[in-house]
Parts: sequence; C-alpha cells; structure tokens
Amino acid sequence: MEDKVLRQSIIDELDFEPSIDAADIGVAVEDGVVTLTGHVASYAEKLAVEEAVRRVKGVKAIAQGIEVRYPDSKKTADDQIAKRALDILAWDISVPNERIQVKVQHGWLTLSGEVDWNYQKTAAEHAVRKLGGITGITNLITLKATPKADDVRYKIEAALKRNAEVQADKIRVSVAGGRVRLEGKVKAWYERQIAEQAAWAVRGVDTVEDNLQLG
Repeated sequence: MEDKVLRQSIIDELDFEPSIDAADIGVAVEDGVVTLTGHVASYAEKLAVEEAVRRVKGVKAIAQGIEVRYPDSKKTADDQIAKRALDILAWDISVPNERIQVKVQHGWLTLSGEVDWNYQKTAAEHAVRKLGGITGITNLITLKATPKADDVRYKIEAALKRNAEVQADKIRVSVAGGRVRLEGKVKAWYERQIAEQAAWAVRGVDTVEDNLQLG
C-alpha cells in the first residue's frame, strides 16, 4: 500500500472514532511506519489514538509523539491523582492492590511492586488509565519466580496452535529467563497482538520482544 493512501486511511479512522478529537493530531507515514504528533486532552485519548491506528491495515509500526495537554482548569494535584489511583486499584478484584505502590510526579503515574501473574500487572495499568490529570504511565511492577524456559515455550506454542486466527507454524518462539522472543511472519497486525497475548498469558513472562514481520 502506498504511504499516501495509508495516511489517508489513518486520518479517516481517527475522524471516525468518536472518542478522539483529531483536530490537533498530525500523521506522517514512511514505508508503513506511522509517526503521530500533536496533542490531545487526556491520556485515555492518546491511547485511543494509538489503538485506532493499529486497526488500519498496512500499518507496520507506530512512533508515538502525541502530548497530553490538560487545560489549567482541569489539572489535578499529584497527591489527588495518587489517592484516586489507590482507590481504583483497591476496587479492582483482579489486582492485589496491597502489593502495588503508586507514585505521581507532574501528572506522570508510576506503578511498582511484585505480583504473581502478568494479567495482574496489566490489570493494574488498565485500571488507572482513564484517571483525569495523568499525562503518562510507567509500569514497573515485576513478576515472581520464572518457570523453566522449555515449559514457557511449550505453553506459548500450544496456545498459538489452538488459535484458529494464527498460523502457528510461521512463528518461532524462544525463551531466556523471563524474556520471550517472537520471530517469523504474520499476515496482519492483530495476529501480532494475539501472539503477544499468548506469550504474556504464561506465568513468569516479564518481557515479550515482538520481532514478527508483516508479510
């Protein structure tokens, strides 16, 4: 697909998505790599922009350069954001909130602590994403002991084979410690996401290096 055609498709998708105000968003495309610039009114909207771009066929990679700019009237003090984040984590039954710490500095929220499963780490981040006043999130939550590499690889490969939407024989999985590397080719971006989700679903995985190529 030509870059100019892909760029227009992305602009159309951003205009179509009701949760996004695309007026201040810039889109540039080179060899299928999309660079996003400009600013939005919330961190949740920034994430929505990225998700919308991922849905467009032909996108190979995204360089995210969008800033979050809150009007002065909507800015929230760091201590208020931190308290709200702790409350939200306490309400989420999938998050072991007593093992998670929250730090907020200039609107940037950092999560730390240790949990048993990656879904708990992910759930903690998802729980606080829509908080008003935040400009970004760093998730430093770590996972407990890592199982044997062969066991991790086997479980990931088995999950890929069970999924009808993925050509499992085109994907190579390697494991070192808690790090998983995915290599090979997939036909669409959503297949990369499925492969990543399969890797993250295995206990002990703390890093997924996605080297899958579209083609």
